Amino acid sequence: MADDIRVLLVCGTGASSGFMAANMRKAVAAHGYNIKVTARSESEIENFINETDVVMIGPHLSYVFDDIDSFVGDADVTAILMRPEYYSSLDGEAAIQHLVDVLNEDA
Repeated sequence: MADDIRVLLVCGTGASSGFMAANMRKAVAAHGYNIKVTARSESEIENFINETDVVMIGPHLSYVFDDIDSFVGDADVTAILMRPEYYSSLDGEAAIQHLVDVLNEDA
């Protein structure tokens, strides 16, 4: 896995993603990963895409995931649709594991 991965966590208004991001940061610290997790609302994707390596999208925003290419453009960004089973419980550990699994698949 690459160093210093910048993750943009996206939900509708940014509220639930803020809680999830905090839980993900705890998991990152526990594992010693070099991952920075930032939470933003759906409307802010385009503003932060150039500062992002991975976009993780809340499962309730699958339509955003379907249109992610229009947000990403030519940027080298991996998009991940978060799974409802960990998103609904705000399980940051499972979210980080999903992220790591996807990045290892792409490596």
